[in-house]
Amino acid sequence: MYNKKMKLSEELIWRGFSAETTIKNPADLDTREPKNFYWGADPSADSLTIGNLAALMMCACFVRHGYKPYLLVGGATGQIGDPKENGERELKPLEEVEHNKNCLKAQVEKIIGSANDFSRGLCDNGSNASESPHNDGRDEASREKFVRATLVDNYDWFKDMKYLDFLREIGKNFSMTQLLDRQFVQNRIGAGGSGISYAEFSYTLIQGYDFLHLYRKYGVTLQLCGADQYGNCTSGIHLIRTLENASADVWATPLIIDPITGRKFGKSEGNAIWLSSKDNGQGNSTSVFDFYQFWLNQPDEAVENFLKIYTLLDKPEVDDIMTRHREHPEQRIAQKALAQGVTAVVHGPDEAKAVSDLTTALFTAKSPNMAELEHFAHLLPAISLGTPITDALVTSGLCTSKSEARKFIKQGAISVNGTKVTAEITLDTPGLLKRGKNKFAFIK
Repeated sequence: MYNKKMKLSEELIWRGFSAETTIKNPADLDTREPKNFYWGADPSADSLTIGNLAALMMCACFVRHGYKPYLLVGGATGQIGDPKENGERELKPLEEVEHNKNCLKAQVEKIIGSANDFSRGLCDNGSNASESPHNDGRDEASREKFVRATLVDNYDWFKDMKYLDFLREIGKNFSMTQLLDRQFVQNRIGAGGSGISYAEFSYTLIQGYDFLHLYRKYGVTLQLCGADQYGNCTSGIHLIRTLENASADVWATPLIIDPITGRKFGKSEGNAIWLSSKDNGQGNSTSVFDFYQFWLNQPDEAVENFLKIYTLLDKPEVDDIMTRHREHPEQRIAQKALAQGVTAVVHGPDEAKAVSDLTTALFTAKSPNMAELEHFAHLLPAISLGTPITDALVTSGLCTSKSEARKFIKQGAISVNGTKVTAEITLDTPGLLKRGKNKFAFIK
C-alpha cells in the first residue's frame, strides 16, 4: 500500500520511474511549485497497452504526492503519427482516430482513478481484496480533489489554427540544425534510412506546441513521458523558454522490456498486452483471465521490478513478499501478488478476486467442478454446443487459425474435460476446452 512516509523523489527512484530528465536534483520535485504535469498518448489504437500502463502508474505516483494531472489524448498528433525509428507510419482514417480517441479517454481516466485508490482493496497481496477503497483517511471532498484529472485533446487547439500562424509563431523558433539533430531523424535520413515525410518531421514542433499551450492555459511546467519521447518533449521546453521567458522540465521513465524476448512491451513489437478486456472494433483486447495469467507467469528475475512498477504495494510490502517468495519459490508468492495487484488497478478489485479464484479452481483441482466454474463464465470465452472443435478453437481465440488448431490437436495439446482430443470432433458435452497449460474456454 502507498507509503505516505516516502517522498515523491524517493518513490520514483525506488519504483524505477527515472530515466532522462532536465531536473538536476530529483529532490526538487518534493517542493516544486506549481505541482502540475501533463502526460500524453496518441490514439494509434483503441486501447492502451501495459507499456502505456507503466507511464500511467508513474503519473499516479505524482498524483499521490499532490500533483495535478493533465492527461492529453492526441486527436491532432494522432492524425500524423509519432515518427518511428525505422519507417513511415500509415495514416489512419479520421473516423478511426476519433474512435480511438474516445476509447483512450475513458481508459486513461479509469486507470488514473483506480491507481490512486491506494486502499488495501486495490493493492492487497491476497488477504482482503474486497475492503473499501475509500479508507485512506481523507474526507470524500479532499479525496475527490486528490484524484481528479483534467482530460485534454490537442485537436481542440489545433483545429482552428492557421498554417501560416503556426509557421510564424512556432516554426520560426526552431533551426533546422536542432531538428536534424534528433536521433529518429538521423536514423531515417542517414545511410540505409527509409526517409521521412515533412508531416512526421514536423511532429516534434506540434508536440512542443502542446506543452506551450498547456503552460499558457493551465500553468503546466512539467511533462512526463517514456524515454523514447524525451527528445520530442524538449521541444516544448524550448518554446516556453523562448516565447514565455519561463522554465519547464521533462521527466522520463525507462521503457519496460520483456525479460524473455528483450523487446519493449508495445503494439509495434507485436507482443502487446492490452488494457481493454473487450474488443472495441479492432481486435485490441486481452481478456481479464489472460491478463492475469500474463503476470502470473512472469519469471523470478523480473517479478520484483514489476511489483514496484505495476502495483501499489509499498517498499515494506514488496520486501516482505520477496523474502517469503525466496524462501518458498515453488509457491510463486511474488507472481500471485503481482497478478492480483495489476489486475485490480486495470480491471477493478472484484474482477481481480474473481480471476484469482478461477485460477485456483482451474489449476489446483484434479477435476474442476463445472458447477463452481459457471460462476466465472464471464472470464473465459464461451463456445456453443454442437461446434466443431477446430472452429471452437479459432472463435475462442485459443488458436489463430484452423491449421494451427489441427496442429495442436495432432500434438496432443488440446483436451476436453481433461481428456486429450486426438481427432476432429464436434463438442456435444458441456465442460472445459483447454489448450496447453493455461488456455481455456467454456463449452455450454
